[in-house]
This record gives sequence, structure tokens and C-alpha cells, in this order.
Amino acid sequence: MRSIFIVGDSISIQYGPHLKKMVESKLHYDRKRGEEQALADLDQPVGANGGDSRMVLEYLNTERSKGMTYDLLLINCGLHDIKTDPVTGEKQVPLSEYRDNLEKIVTTVRDIARSFLWIRTTDAVEAIHNSRSTSFLRFHRDVLAYNAAADEVMTSHGIPILDLYTFTRSFGESGYCDHVHFTEEVRRLQAAYIAGYLESYLQSLR
Repeated sequence: MRSIFIVGDSISIQYGPHLKKMVESKLHYDRKRGEEQALADLDQPVGANGGDSRMVLEYLNTERSKGMTYDLLLINCGLHDIKTDPVTGEKQVPLSEYRDNLEKIVTTVRDIARSFLWIRTTDAVEAIHNSRSTSFLRFHRDVLAYNAAADEVMTSHGIPILDLYTFTRSFGESGYCDHVHFTEEVRRLQAAYIAGYLESYLQSLR
């Protein structure tokens, strides 16, 4: 049985249990460890929370140094990269660095994984997010810009892109349970969307 390993932000932690149930008859499911630690504060990228592109790159390089290998890696980062200081306006990871980090991620993943799928970052609705989060801001325009950069990088390397952004946008503002995370029903539907994509993708590998 093939295995699937996920490195992603808190969005992936929340749809993860649903996805595991949906794919377990065909795929062994696993992810970056430390879910209990991550769930204590989903805004803090610790434990299972992959964090920004710097953290994902560091994690993958560590896995490579350990000699780890994977059948199929699903990777996402972006929501932490676009965190914006409300005073200075600076991004946690500038767009140019984000692009460079993704290039390095692709290179690293090719050393440790047989297959690699990129998941586009879900949206940040400013009217919701920035009225509930004061320590940092997120902006819709940055989600678009960072997703576009990721699209260019992944497309240039022939990496399949799973468009969770567009799928999740269809649920509108009612799909959110807080500033950036989703209701349980949306999480289940995100998992179903990913599971369906994976089924088609695995069939294409036969």
C-alpha cells in the first residue's frame, strides 16, 4: 500500500482526520508529528503545524539528512508567510523569498519523495480576519500574490497543483469558524475534495 505524508499549516491539521478516514483503504496516512502541541494554538506554527516556507524547507532538509523517503508528499505553506505586521506592514516572509524557498523545497523533495503534490493556500477574508486578529494581519491580495508565485514555481517544475483555494472560496464567509479556520463541515468537504483528487492522481500513475 502506498503512503501519503502531509506537511502543511493548521488548515491541513483540521481536515486531516477526515482525509485519513477517506483514504485509509488505499493509502497509509501520516503527517508531520505533534498535533496536540499544534492544536493548543493554531496561530503558532509548532508541532504538526508546518508554518511558513522557511520552516517547511528546514523540516524537509532535516528529513533528507535523516535519509527519510516518502511515496507521496502533500505540501502547503503560505498563510504564515503572509502574516503582516500591523505597524510596519512587513510580511513574515517577503514574496521574493517565498518564491526562492519554494524552488528549494522542490529540489529537496525530489531527493526524498517519489511523488509530490502542491496544495494552494486557502483565503484570508480581511473583514473577518483583521477584525478578530490584532497581533498580525492577513490580506486577500497577498493570498492571491503568493498563490500565483507558487503556481509559477510548481508549473515550471511539472508539479501537480491541488486548488484548495478555489474549492474553499465557494463556501463564502459562512464557511469560517474563526478568523481563518473553517467549520467542521467545510473541513470534511475539503478532505473529500482532496481524496477525490488523490484517487484520480493515483490512477494516472498506473
